Amino acid sequence: QVQLVESGGGLVQPGGSLRLSCAASGKIVRINTMAWFRQAPGNQRELVAELPSGGSAEYGDSVKGRFTISRDNGNNTVYLRMNSLKPEDTAVYYCYFQSKTTLGIPRDYWGQGTQVTVSS
Repeated sequence: QVQLVESGGGLVQPGGSLRLSCAASGKIVRINTMAWFRQAPGNQRELVAELPSGGSAEYGDSVKGRFTISRDNGNNTVYLRMNSLKPEDTAVYYCYFQSKTTLGIPRDYWGQGTQVTVSS
């Protein structure tokens, strides 16, 4: 069973930066979308950024201009660079991959989540 393993979360002061990484524990073929979601206590999970294969990145309105998503297809890894962090960015961040089987059936993979806390 392939798992997504996240790293890079932690405690950072407002205005600081972090880089999250998410790598698959095994080979996943035909990955289409790689993305990051987050969920703060009492809130629904929301899309932070997504990057389709061969496409352009899309960002949630609250992170545009501050966060950057990138991917390394050869290593089945996705990154999220977070700059100018704000207390409202505090949440558990989850990575997400969507691949397709040979029959075109989508298959979803989720990471276990990594905590990001922005506080002075």
